[in-house]
Amino acid sequence: MASTTLCLILLPLTAVLFLLSTQAQAQSAPAPSPAGPINITGILDKNGQYTTFIRLLTTTQVATQITNQLNSSTEGMTVFAPTDNAFQSLKAGTLNGLTDQQQVQLVLYHILPKYYSLTQLLTVSNPVRTQATGQDGGVFGLNFTGQGNQVNVSTGLVEIEINNALRKDSPLAVYQVDKVLLPLELFGAKAPSSAPAPAKSTSSATNSTTVSSGEPTASKNNDSGSGKLNVGLGFVVALGLTCMGFF
Repeated sequence: MASTTLCLILLPLTAVLFLLSTQAQAQSAPAPSPAGPINITGILDKNGQYTTFIRLLTTTQVATQITNQLNSSTEGMTVFAPTDNAFQSLKAGTLNGLTDQQQVQLVLYHILPKYYSLTQLLTVSNPVRTQATGQDGGVFGLNFTGQGNQVNVSTGLVEIEINNALRKDSPLAVYQVDKVLLPLELFGAKAPSSAPAPAKSTSSATNSTTVSSGEPTASKNNDSGSGKLNVGLGFVVALGLTCMGFF
């Protein structure tokens, strides 16, 4: 009987002690540290094969722009990252032939100022504006097509399937592309310049007019001289006949 009473007393006590111990452990556990800022170059470097794109992001300072915009906007961003093989497939001298401003535009063309999942890219209204849109008055838009899990992106010069998500959580999506997205505004065929109108030859026309206008004048002079000569001969003949009449 005494042991039964003791058990009835100890059981609640044990439960109370267990709850107190759990609460103490929860209070002593360190709070999780806040997540640091998203580092686009760190994401690319971790996945490898993006050395050229990382260099462009750094030299153009677009990487810093991405970080600042992610911290100040709720829209998020979407980045299309060309691989090193994609850059190596370009015609020799393509990047070096661009001015500093054009290199900035090329990098910004690979960035959308809003977060898009692959599913959302299938329902957007084309063309989708990029970070380069509006620069130098250009559209710099991208077009997305596809169905199911397949999404294609097109620039008008290049079309490629998006097949690998390096990061897909909001607020930043990073997708691998196996071709560099070349905008029409930078790499499209330039309209041929119109040929200058042929110069009018005024000297020959003037000479021709002078010659033709001079001919009638000469003809008139000849006719006038001939008329005077005929009158003179008639007068001499008449005078001679008169004299002969007197004799």
